[in-house]
Amino acid sequence: MKAFEPRVFSGVQPTGNLHLGNYLGAVSRWVPLQDEMPSIFCVVDLHAITAGFPDPKELSAATREVTAAYIASGIDPAKSIIFNQSQVKEHAELAWIFNCVARMGWLNRMTQFKDKAGKNRENASVGLFAYPNLMAADILAYRATHVPVGDDQKQHLELTRDIAQKFNNDFAERIRELGIGVPNPTPSPELPDELYLPLTEPVIAGPATRVMSLRDGTKKMSKSDPSDLSRINLTDDADAISKKVKKAKTDPEPLPGEMDGLKDRPEADNLVGIYAALAGMAKEAVLAEYGGQPFSVFKPALAEIAVMRLAPIAGEMRRLMADPAEIDRVLKDGAERASAIAQPVLRDMRRIVGFLDVR
Repeated sequence: MKAFEPRVFSGVQPTGNLHLGNYLGAVSRWVPLQDEMPSIFCVVDLHAITAGFPDPKELSAATREVTAAYIASGIDPAKSIIFNQSQVKEHAELAWIFNCVARMGWLNRMTQFKDKAGKNRENASVGLFAYPNLMAADILAYRATHVPVGDDQKQHLELTRDIAQKFNNDFAERIRELGIGVPNPTPSPELPDELYLPLTEPVIAGPATRVMSLRDGTKKMSKSDPSDLSRINLTDDADAISKKVKKAKTDPEPLPGEMDGLKDRPEADNLVGIYAALAGMAKEAVLAEYGGQPFSVFKPALAEIAVMRLAPIAGEMRRLMADPAEIDRVLKDGAERASAIAQPVLRDMRRIVGFLDVR
């Protein structure tokens, strides 16, 4: 009996321009993974409608733009699968099954729903409340074993593991009867000896996974911030990148020489973290080089490395987006390859649950 095939799954919503936070916290960290194991990178357009329907033309354009960002950042569509979620119907079908596996209490504990719904919780869509179940379906439709996550998604991956564990337990006898189980790689009293769904492992990213706003170091860099100066978009050219770094909020003190000196200095901590991530250095090494220097010295150095890393991505994105037919070809090919993996999984899931198929 085979073990679970190692496989990576991750995705980004097509809601506005991708920015530096998306790149450092997610996309740039996917690139080396595609050389380590089979990888699937999705543009999660079903998730993009949970908080309200965007303009249809804007959603289509944003889906192509995110795809272009993936490719320009180094995701190779010949190595990895790149597609948009809505093209593979198994995501929505499995999400419904998981709606019936997950418990209301589990979803009520999800902090992102509380943050996004705010005080108007009763007027939030069912999709926003239940979207962690769709996220679990995104991952488990491919029986993915590894998911790169930032701090804000750890709770949702824990829910994915809870859903997989409950499904494996609830249908343990049926899975054995059908002979489609995989030996439990980590035997425990909480799980049967054979599983159908893996307990997906997080791939924890290193420093600068949570990039903060350039205008407020206590808030996460966001596509929805009304100030474009709060973020560096992956479509920004060299001049725009330099301008935004120059105008980034700081305090009057020079950079410290030690990490303790960044406490209670969120803007300084954020800029040092961004430099470290772009340069492939530890934050300690950045402080060793620039400690004692004013921001008038550090900011030009940060702008230079940001332009060096990001301007080529923006240029390649512009080239790709000038040929939408080629982007659509990549998405079509990716959807076909993704479907070839997800369809047998859902066929088995239907058999496990007991859905009658007489076609």
